[in-house]
Amino acid sequence: MQDFTVALRPNSFDDLVGQEHLSSKNAPLRVLCEKGVLGHSFFYGPAGCGKTSIARIIAKIMDLPFYEFNATSIKIEQLRKIFDQYKNTLQKPLIFIDEVHRLAKNQQEVLLPVMENNSVLVIGASTENPFYSLTSAIRSRSMLFEIKHITNEALATLLNKTLSHAKVTCDEDGQEYLIASSGGDARAMLKLLEFASNINTHITLEILKSLRPNALSAGSSEAGVHYDLTSAMIKSIRGSDADAGIYYLARLIEGGESADFIARRLVILASEDVGNANPQALTLCTSCLTSVSKIGYPEARIILAQAVIYLCASPKSNSAYLAINEALNSVKNGNMMEIPKHLKNNADGYLYPHDYGGHVKQVYLSKPTQFVELKDIGYEKKMKDWIQTIKNLNLYREI
Repeated sequence: MQDFTVALRPNSFDDLVGQEHLSSKNAPLRVLCEKGVLGHSFFYGPAGCGKTSIARIIAKIMDLPFYEFNATSIKIEQLRKIFDQYKNTLQKPLIFIDEVHRLAKNQQEVLLPVMENNSVLVIGASTENPFYSLTSAIRSRSMLFEIKHITNEALATLLNKTLSHAKVTCDEDGQEYLIASSGGDARAMLKLLEFASNINTHITLEILKSLRPNALSAGSSEAGVHYDLTSAMIKSIRGSDADAGIYYLARLIEGGESADFIARRLVILASEDVGNANPQALTLCTSCLTSVSKIGYPEARIILAQAVIYLCASPKSNSAYLAINEALNSVKNGNMMEIPKHLKNNADGYLYPHDYGGHVKQVYLSKPTQFVELKDIGYEKKMKDWIQTIKNLNLYREI
């Protein structure tokens, strides 16, 4: 049986289907690679979108020996053997590690010295953002590149190329199903085509559906992509539409999205869009994240659903999101206000609020500036009222 994924694997950036942000002539990754100065890099994105192929292309262009590992089975002894092999040579190998987010801490520590002295080039890949699991020492020595779902147009290009190469034919509705049911996963599309071609060299929709009755990843034959579904869920929750929020949650779950990823998005939303209008939302969503990481599917779906409904039914405020962005912009634009003397470490003159019943009048910013604008929504209104009360009593001391 011919393996289409091997036969159609790209040998250059020009052959790569999709990922134009990485493969186009002026893309930073390609420029660094062609100049031979690419540093340690990590790729993250959906399955079947070219992470391994890109690593192989890099090795070919930079003329580096290529060693491929999976973090779930890699042995430290294997790595050390390669390091010793190239220790006193001018050539350095490319170490490619798939599922890199699963690397144990001791495995990362073995990589660190060779990453520091650049005696090897380390390339990692993961379906999850690996920076959550990598140590800060490795993160600081690496670059991160996102791999995106392959568009339907790019999949169509790849399909036409494959049909020509394999000398098989496929009905038009069969081609549409191959693309739509693969959810942006090129490998999934090629594998389905490969299995179907071993049944008949003329492929029909009926043959394809007998092998894959339901669409992958997207959860529907329209092949809505991971990012669109996530965006739709977030925007529905922000708009307090519980039915829509639950529907898009179901699409994500059915499409194979990890419970951890969904829960992390809900934690962010709880702070960004609900905030202090209902502070309990962040607590509930953080508990959701902890729970689904311990429990997993199928029961995790219930916990995620509870969090989605709770967020939909919560009052909304983005005041924390706006406040930190305003303060960061101020700092980035050079607004470096002097710290009042009495606020400095071990300085005299600081008035301890608890000695004055919980609040005392003194200067905290050398130049009064407003970053926070609390809203008259939910619990945040109580916070606003309390702060306004003490502000009305506040007569600033001189610095």
